Amino acid sequence: MTVLAPAWSPTTYLLLLLLLLSSGLSETQDCSFQHSPISSDFAVKIRELSDYLLQDYPVTVASNLQDEELCGALWRLVLAQRWMERLKTVAGSKMQGLLERVNTEIHFVTKCAFQRPPSCLRFVQTNISRLLQETSEQLVALKPWITRQNFSRCLELQCQPDSSTLPPPRSPGALEATALTAPQPPLLLLLLLLPVGLLLLAAAWCLHWQRTRRRTPRSGEQVPPVPSPQDLLLVEH
Repeated sequence: MTVLAPAWSPTTYLLLLLLLLSSGLSETQDCSFQHSPISSDFAVKIRELSDYLLQDYPVTVASNLQDEELCGALWRLVLAQRWMERLKTVAGSKMQGLLERVNTEIHFVTKCAFQRPPSCLRFVQTNISRLLQETSEQLVALKPWITRQNFSRCLELQCQPDSSTLPPPRSPGALEATALTAPQPPLLLLLLLLPVGLLLLAAAWCLHWQRTRRRTPRSGEQVPPVPSPQDLLLVEH
């Protein structure tokens, strides 16, 4: 039994290779919002919950998140949203409703594929009133930018560098040289995939050339005539 492979031309292989490269270099994770998920009365919902809760109820907040203007606010909301979910499991019916109202305001962070908090993150104990106050402040900071920014670069929570592990300071010339010579990740990926693509293209071209050579008769070689149905009947009898 002979299995016939599809007669793809080298151009087809090249197009498939370019499609593979473009899909590999494009961002696979997106964290952007076309419409603002933050309501205009989020401060009222947070204040109602704060008035109902015990002000000294113990919670934890991260103490060494990287100081990022927008990513930092988003990271703190990610951690606050996890606390809202945890508190809902131990709250009564009245408090669950108030918690759900606040959780709805920050639930949009679950639409983005945030990675797990890193092991370097340190937590300190505080009270629920401070957590709610910080949550309100983060929403105020994010509201003007939530539909104007792509937060894909914020999907990994980052810690502040430890002073004991900081590298020694380098001269401005060394920093400039490092910035000029360090390859960007997409460019590095393209350089790694380019030899593979050239090999695939060469193999496809050789396969196409061999098929064309087999289908083309050599000079001086006669192609046997195709037998007619009558000849086939005479052969069978």
